[in-house]
Amino acid sequence: MKITEIEAIPVCVPLRSGMTAKTAHGEHATSPYVIVKMHTDQGLTGLGEATVSALWSGETQGTVLALIREYLAPALLGRDPRDITAIRRTMDFLVKLNPFTKSALEMACWDLAGKSAGLPVWQLLGGKVRDRVRIKLVVWARDIAGSRRMAEQHLALGVTCVKVKTGLDPETDIARVRAVREVCGPDIPVTIDSNCGWTIQQARYCLRELRDQRLLLAEQPIPAGDFAALAELRRESVVPIMADESVFTLQDAWQLSQHRSADIFSIYPGKHGGIAATADIVAVARAAGLRCTIGSNLELGIGTAAMLQVAAAFPEVDTDSFPADTIGPFYHDADLITESLRLGPPAAEVPTGPGLGVELDEAQLRHYRLD
Repeated sequence: MKITEIEAIPVCVPLRSGMTAKTAHGEHATSPYVIVKMHTDQGLTGLGEATVSALWSGETQGTVLALIREYLAPALLGRDPRDITAIRRTMDFLVKLNPFTKSALEMACWDLAGKSAGLPVWQLLGGKVRDRVRIKLVVWARDIAGSRRMAEQHLALGVTCVKVKTGLDPETDIARVRAVREVCGPDIPVTIDSNCGWTIQQARYCLRELRDQRLLLAEQPIPAGDFAALAELRRESVVPIMADESVFTLQDAWQLSQHRSADIFSIYPGKHGGIAATADIVAVARAAGLRCTIGSNLELGIGTAAMLQVAAAFPEVDTDSFPADTIGPFYHDADLITESLRLGPPAAEVPTGPGLGVELDEAQLRHYRLD
């Protein structure tokens, strides 16, 4: 099987009214992403999705399109898409960083590998260890009344874990978490995610003030890059610490494990540069005795399907204990796939079809594409 053409298609999908995101990274109201269609001489087409954000990885829709069209696609034409290790090496040699761009292409390769074999990606990764992935829904960084309403809406849907965005202003953050805990009651787990927004002094203060809220975990309380500072905070905290922005690369995972900086890794293919790179990071977590869960950059249907494939395949991705963020389609006007994923709540079902288990909705694509 040979790659004959790679299409990189810019799309822009709005978030649903009342569901737009606000975090320490800013506001997210529309998703300018890129859909990849990888065509082959056997008539099979693989799908990928670049879920990009300049504030998150430095990538934009424009950089994805330029890198694929000018550098990566020409180097991959004529290659067998099932040679994923060799393709990863080629992309890493040609272009540094840009994980979401590379992930979109590698995702399409995995989709083709599965479709050619008639097997889901989780089978190619060694088989699945779970059929369902427990999820959590997010309360964005809104005022107290708005946070209460959003928590109530999530609970009405049947969710069994709620994440609260923090990292903007310590006193308001504390009040928001307390309000959501009051709505959730004592039995629904609550997590917080500061998206690098607190200083270490603010993180110490907030985690101390929130000790009585029985938080399940605190996600990325301080900026990425200082593994020693995160380790210091972890030693002082009774709340487990999850690394997200701190763990992009395999080397990040190694440093976090060496410094004992986190209890949990937030992982997903886009952030790490693909499914295979995500599996590498899971292996580091396994060696260090750490757990993982699935994070999110608010993916559409294709990206979410890839995350579910990873969640299904690895015991260390402990979504029963630490629910996943495979929730991007909840917040968007469209998911761009013909049959929407069954995302729950309280749990998402793992796709069982070949490859990623989803197909592109061409009508939706025409509606939301930008070129």
